[in-house]
Amino acid sequence: MTTPGARVITYAVLAALVVAALHVTPPLPRRPAELLNSASGTRATAPGAVVDDSADDDSADDDSADGGHERVDTLGAGETLSQVLVRGGVSGPDAAQAVHAAASLDARRVPAGVQVTVDQADGDSVPSEITLQFAIDHRLHLRRTPTGWTSEEERLPWTTDTIVVAGTIRSNLYAALDSAATILPRPARAELAWALGDIFEYRVDMSRDLQSGDAFRALFERQTGPGGAIRIGRVLATTFVLSGDTTAAFLYAATGAPPAYFDAVGKSMRNAFLRAPLEFRRISSVFGMREHPILGGWRQHKGTDYAAAAGTPVRAIGDAVVVIAGPAHGYGNLIELRHPNGFLTRYGHLRAFARGIRPGAHVTIGQTIGYVGMTGLATGPHLHFEVIVNGVQRDPRRALVATGGTPIPASDRVAFAAAETVYRAALQSAPGTSVRLALQ
Repeated sequence: MTTPGARVITYAVLAALVVAALHVTPPLPRRPAELLNSASGTRATAPGAVVDDSADDDSADDDSADGGHERVDTLGAGETLSQVLVRGGVSGPDAAQAVHAAASLDARRVPAGVQVTVDQADGDSVPSEITLQFAIDHRLHLRRTPTGWTSEEERLPWTTDTIVVAGTIRSNLYAALDSAATILPRPARAELAWALGDIFEYRVDMSRDLQSGDAFRALFERQTGPGGAIRIGRVLATTFVLSGDTTAAFLYAATGAPPAYFDAVGKSMRNAFLRAPLEFRRISSVFGMREHPILGGWRQHKGTDYAAAAGTPVRAIGDAVVVIAGPAHGYGNLIELRHPNGFLTRYGHLRAFARGIRPGAHVTIGQTIGYVGMTGLATGPHLHFEVIVNGVQRDPRRALVATGGTPIPASDRVAFAAAETVYRAALQSAPGTSVRLALQ
C-alpha cells in the first residue's frame, strides 16, 4: 500500500522529468505552407491554399526591409480571377480594376492552376503588384500606379544547345534513358522516350520490338529555361540497333515542305500503317499461345492485348472504311476497319465509339475511333487488336512491317545527303557533351 508521502515524492519526480523534457525537446517544425518547384523556381500551392510570406519568421524579416509582404494563391477549377484576388486580400473594386487593366487577358479563360502572387506594402490597403504565372516562362504583371493599374507581359528566355545520349536496352526504353540520360531531369527523360517513340511509330513498336542488348543514340536539342527548367526540343537524328539491324531517322525539311523524318536511304519514316493502335501503350499479352483469362485453357490468342486505362483513345492504324461498329459477342464493343490494301483490323472491348464512327464511315490514319474499355469477355480495361490478311489473323508485328514511305524529292537528295553526313558525325560525339553542328 502506497503511503501519502511516497505518492508526493513520485509526483514530484514525474513533474521534474516533464519539465526537463520540455526544456530539452526542440519545438515541432512548422507545417510547410508551400513547396518550391525546383524546375521553375516558383511556389507550387494547392488551389485555394493562400500562402502569406509575412507569417514566416524569416520572410517577415526580409519583408520588413522592403516594407511589404506577398501572398501566393492558385486559381482553382471553376473560380474566377477576381475571386482569387479577393481571397488574397484585394478588395472587390481593386480586383476588378486590376483585371480590367490586363488588355491581353481574357479573364474568363484563365486556366485553373495559374499561380497568383499579390505583393502589398505594410500599412497599404491596396496591393502594389499582382503577378500571374501562366507558365515557367510566361508571367503577367499588374502594377498599381498613381494613375491606375498597368499591365506588362513577361516572356522569360530559354537557351538551346544540342547534345547526344546513348544507351543500351536492358528492359525497356524508359529504363535505358533513366540510366543513360542522367543529365536530364526525370520528366525530360520520359519526354525524350515519347519523342523517339513518335519518330519510329511507323517502323518500331517500342513496347514489343526492343530486345535486351539493343542500343540507341539520339541527337536532340535541350532547352534550358528560367530556374534551370529543362525541356526537350527537336530530335535531329537518332539510330536504333534492333537485333543487329540499324534503323536511322534524320530530320530534314525538303523544299517547300515542313521538317519531317527520313531514313538512311531518304524514304519518309511515315508509312501506310502505324505499328500500334494506342499512342500510350503497354502490352499485357503478345500474339501467340496464352491462357484465356475467362474461358480458361490454352488456345490461340489471335491478336495483341494492350493494357491501358479505361477511356484511353484508340486510333486507326491506317486510312480505312468502318465495316463494323457495335457489340460482337466476346469482343464486346467492336470496330472493324477495311484498309485500301485489303487488310482488316479489329479493335475490341471498347468502352465507347468516337463520334461519327459507324459502318460506312471513312477514317484516316491516327484518327481516334474509340476508347479503351472492358466490354465482352474482359477481366480488366484493355484493347484487343487484330490484323486479318486474306481472311486469316496475322501477327501484327509481321503483318505491319514497314518498308518506308515516300522518298525524298530528287532535287533534295544532295542536300539531304550532306545533312545526313553531319548528323551521323554528331551522333558519334561523347554522350552528354554539347555538340556544335556545321548546319547551324
